[in-house]
Amino acid sequence: MPAHDVLIIGAGLAGQRAALAAAQNGATVAIMSKVHPVRSHSVAAAGGINAAISVDDDWRSHAYDTVKGSDYLGDQDAIEVMCSEAPAEVMHLEHMGVTFHRNESGEMDLRAFGGASLKRTAYVADITGQALLHVLYEQLMKHHESVARFEEWFTTSLLLDEEGRCAGVVARDVRSGRMEAFTAKNVILACGGAGQVYKPTTNGLIVTGDGIAMAYRAGAPLMDMEMVQYHPTCLVETGILITEGARGEGAHLLNSDGERFMEKSAPNKMELASRDVVSRAEQIEINEGRGVGPGGSGIFLDVTVVPRKRTLEALREIVNLGRDFAGVDITREPIMIRPGQHYIMGGVKTDVDGRTPIEGLYAAGEVACVSVHGGNRLGANSLLDTLIFGRRSGEHAAARAASMGMPKVATLPALRADAEKIDAIISRPHEGRRVSEIKAELGEMMNQQAAVFRDETGLQGALETVGRLREEADRAWIDDRGTVFNQDVLGALELGFLIDCAETTVVAAIERKESRGAQYRTDFPERDDAEWLKHIEVARGPDGPAVSYSPVTITQWEPEERKY
Repeated sequence: MPAHDVLIIGAGLAGQRAALAAAQNGATVAIMSKVHPVRSHSVAAAGGINAAISVDDDWRSHAYDTVKGSDYLGDQDAIEVMCSEAPAEVMHLEHMGVTFHRNESGEMDLRAFGGASLKRTAYVADITGQALLHVLYEQLMKHHESVARFEEWFTTSLLLDEEGRCAGVVARDVRSGRMEAFTAKNVILACGGAGQVYKPTTNGLIVTGDGIAMAYRAGAPLMDMEMVQYHPTCLVETGILITEGARGEGAHLLNSDGERFMEKSAPNKMELASRDVVSRAEQIEINEGRGVGPGGSGIFLDVTVVPRKRTLEALREIVNLGRDFAGVDITREPIMIRPGQHYIMGGVKTDVDGRTPIEGLYAAGEVACVSVHGGNRLGANSLLDTLIFGRRSGEHAAARAASMGMPKVATLPALRADAEKIDAIISRPHEGRRVSEIKAELGEMMNQQAAVFRDETGLQGALETVGRLREEADRAWIDDRGTVFNQDVLGALELGFLIDCAETTVVAAIERKESRGAQYRTDFPERDDAEWLKHIEVARGPDGPAVSYSPVTITQWEPEERKY
């Protein structure tokens, strides 16, 4: 039975940064991923990473922009940690080999992103996540003796000892179907968000809320789950992301009248207001009949106002996406976009060192809620979040491991329970609905009832639908009854994770009776600081999700009206 000081679930930016930090601090590390590490969803991050590295900038300005962007739901102590440590982290990345874009003076170039006071987004064209991920993977190769890699292993549950401490995981080898228990002094969840709860989404098929749901089932509270970000610029046809970098370079948003409608809701920032503000403005244009394309379901993103040479240099990936998926040359004509689900601000509650309320269990990246994003994440703060809190989690877990022995945990009962659950899925009769049908209905329903605009009636209907789909998922059947690369059975397990995430999202959205950040309740259209300037936490109770509250940490920026 494998045993390690630090076991990391997920091999994206948060996971790899945690692994590197833990290894550099003397820990024996294992990193486990259900895909090859460089196929983790961090590879899809396009626009860049924020840091106050300009001589005209200051981390406090970055922190204020982040607090304001969060609609004052972000914890300001955590935001201060992230923003103050950002410049050193970005420079460290460059020294490791990340080829950040340079300006004509040879200095690191910075582009504008939404909600920022000035240009502070470092970037590698529009493939920043890919560049960061590959460099970190190369760095981990130096630590091959102390960092074990378990690629294409699917984690099914967390192991807890008799005192409720996390002491490892149960996992399935995707290539053979073999089940195994892994013990560890510390487990770091770094397995991303839950975008596949929605359909469509910009997130890859692997982003199924595994870590959020496993922590929830183990007793960890989730926080800010109602805060789901819709990105303003996703292709109408597919939901594929068009980076915010396009608007950062100067692209315009136009309705069917050719009007730059952002002037109505964000006269100062226009297209570079925060994502929740821009997405709502777009949806209003669509709802009121000023959309473009079939059924008026889209908005025009006009990149032709950006010099063609600059577009081909700094936005080359979306040039390809426009051509391949929409048949449009974005350097010559506008492209149709619309808001689409993109990011989960909520997740497993942690402190600034990644610690959850379960001893021995850490979380970092989109699976976690520190909370630095609060009600709305600023573009290019996500990569920063993964790296800062991935590193801090790795360092803290390594230090904790150095002070303790390997935990003793009874692995056989959990191993047997998970194996029996999988066997039961495989042996279900071909009756009822398919996993894919249930997942599709879940995603479409969430996109209708828990999206840019929400109300009590729609959310209560969503909660009823989630309950019905949970019952149907327990009977859903699959085709593949084998053991080698059985993606069918993994899909059934992922569906269970998605339903947990959907239920906690809807419960929290019903609970928050105000509009703040990404949560816009048409029946409660105003922000209510007197009643709702607090986090909503959801824990698993005997009768389903149990709601509680925790205060928002305010250090130096008192809530004020949020305008762009």
